[in-house]
Amino acid sequence: METKQINCQNCESPIDDGYKFCPNCGQKTNEELTIGVLFYNTISNYFSFDARFLKSFIPLMFRPGYLAKRFLAGKRLLYLHPAQMYLFVSVIFFFLFSFVVAEWKKDADAINKKIIESEVVEQLPEEAQKQFDSIQKAKVLESLEKNKALLGMTDEDLKKTDSIMQLQNGNNLKTSWDFNKKKVDSLIDAGAEDSAIYKEMGMSDDAGFFEKRIFAGFLNLMKGSGAGSVIQRAVDAVPIAMFILLPLFALLLKLFYYKRGRYSHHLVFSFYFFSFLFTLFSLLLCIDLFIIPIPGWISWLLILSTFFYFYVALLNFYRRNWFFTFVKCSIITFVFMLMVIPTTGVLLALFGIMNG
Repeated sequence: METKQINCQNCESPIDDGYKFCPNCGQKTNEELTIGVLFYNTISNYFSFDARFLKSFIPLMFRPGYLAKRFLAGKRLLYLHPAQMYLFVSVIFFFLFSFVVAEWKKDADAINKKIIESEVVEQLPEEAQKQFDSIQKAKVLESLEKNKALLGMTDEDLKKTDSIMQLQNGNNLKTSWDFNKKKVDSLIDAGAEDSAIYKEMGMSDDAGFFEKRIFAGFLNLMKGSGAGSVIQRAVDAVPIAMFILLPLFALLLKLFYYKRGRYSHHLVFSFYFFSFLFTLFSLLLCIDLFIIPIPGWISWLLILSTFFYFYVALLNFYRRNWFFTFVKCSIITFVFMLMVIPTTGVLLALFGIMNG
């Protein structure tokens, strides 16, 4: 009996009618395009969200160094590829983090608005300032005395508070502008050139790159558009910073374990380790945003636990003495944190963090 043949819809190769998958390209021979199929194909094609992710999740979170070791052993289709996992979990993290950033921007813009609407504080003469400060302190202490039961303060607490205020020696928490704020406001309202406003604010004629950035940032704040945009640009720089820092992290591993394989081996370890970090932070954000607020001390405890995860991962992956591994783990962590600050600072400058 002759078998009926059909053509694959994808590669158009002739195949037997009874085949569920094309032996040439692997596509299903008869798959109706439903919403579910479309959604699954999109996820698995771009993020490889399939059985391999679920199979990789448990060892990623609870078996430090296991996935990297298995990947180097040749198990490269059983678990999710390290770069794919990093891409997927980082996208999830930054999506969740955008909700937090929105709140930060809202708060920053509210503070920014108060700054630009604030009146100029005229500095009192020195003697009058001291008398004014004394009156302020007396009012604060009087208010604390009346409400000490509500605040849970004892008489000893009040005495300590009084001593601290005396040590301030007349200094208060008010701030004042070092330039004529009213004149700068009028220049802004008149649509003056930024260069003229900078001059009024006191920027030097031969200002360098960073001085210009600082004054540009102050001007943005006074225009009411600086605080929120500063936060947004800082967040926008983070993915680029991670793109640079992850290879640097792998380079550190190569320097400390230079006899333990090629640079690519250390890069595999780094991809999985950073995937763990983003997964942990994503879970924390998800719980905090949508389920129940997480107390700060629990968040910090979990963040600090990542150091011990890193230590165990190094032990399992490199198979070295526990004491020297702990020393190397501490040094690598310290050096990497030192690298984070200048790298992030340079990127923020390049992103125009202090400019509109």
